[in-house]
Amino acid sequence: MRSPKDFFRPLAVGAPTPVREVPFRPSRMIHFFDPGNEKMAAKVPAIAPTVDVLLGNLEDAVAADRKEAARSGLVKIATSTDFGDTQLWTRINSLDSPWALDDLLTLVTEIGDKLDVIMVPKVEGAEDIHYVDRLLAQLEAKARIDRPILVHAILETATGVANVEEIAGASPRMQGISLGPADLAASRRMKTTRVGGGHPGYLVREDPHGPDGAAPRATFQQDLWHYTLARMVDACAAHGILPYYGPFGDIKDTTACEDQFRNAFLLGCVGAWSLHPVQIDIAKRVFSPAPADVAWARRVIDAMGDGTGAVMIDGKMQDDATYKQCQVVAQLADALAARDPELRDAYAAAESQQSQVQQNKE
Repeated sequence: MRSPKDFFRPLAVGAPTPVREVPFRPSRMIHFFDPGNEKMAAKVPAIAPTVDVLLGNLEDAVAADRKEAARSGLVKIATSTDFGDTQLWTRINSLDSPWALDDLLTLVTEIGDKLDVIMVPKVEGAEDIHYVDRLLAQLEAKARIDRPILVHAILETATGVANVEEIAGASPRMQGISLGPADLAASRRMKTTRVGGGHPGYLVREDPHGPDGAAPRATFQQDLWHYTLARMVDACAAHGILPYYGPFGDIKDTTACEDQFRNAFLLGCVGAWSLHPVQIDIAKRVFSPAPADVAWARRVIDAMGDGTGAVMIDGKMQDDATYKQCQVVAQLADALAARDPELRDAYAAAESQQSQVQQNKE
């Protein structure tokens, strides 16, 4: 077993020092694109400023005979595009594929200075992260990259779920974990062909009622992914990394997509994947705290002072626990406002309005 003191030492001579804390940058949506598709590639400069994360996808959505074209396309896009404040990620091919090694060898040495995060699919245990960790350190040293490229795991096998805690803590490079519902459903032998979301057959039914129990009984559709998502969020929180919902495959059902994203946001996720431009605005809206909620959070923080004790605000008790909850909302709002001028103005207007209401009451 390695000493804990060695955990934050580079795994290769000349590699950058590992991070001690995952830098929080807005990542409400991880927008996927196929870098080997010339039509999609041409839209990258226009899309980049509208998203928090732009991800060049090399894995399952790219046919086997187009893998090399996608990889070289990502290199070309990365070298020719100014991404500004938008993060550039990539999803490499799975570690058991014939393309993963070349993905890492090519991308780190040719555009490693542009890549913020490498997403690794079908991670099943800490050993997968250890392999990528060591290889990245060697390649970073070779390419003379001065900051570590972070790693994001996709949770999409039953074994991965069983080992999610050790995956989350496997390396200082770990940036976060995403739920991968489609592959996970296949791994578990779940009887659904949906990519994310609920299922009409997965439900609860109210108890019998009425004369002789014969009255119609309401049913309520349940969330197939609640257990997995909650466990993933806990593992991420325990290790100081970030949880994400993953994909919602029914592009046309924007209502259900927004519901799923909001459930994930309320549960602790910081973002989700967007597979189509229509999902970008949904993710931006859902994973940004509402202006009224931010104004309330700041009001509680101001009233609580150092965060100890308890106060009554509008007939509701606020104590150190709610103070901490409000800090989460306010800090997220600050990070988003620094990137999004429209949000900044909306938050300022809501705080001003709340302040005016309070003055009128007094």
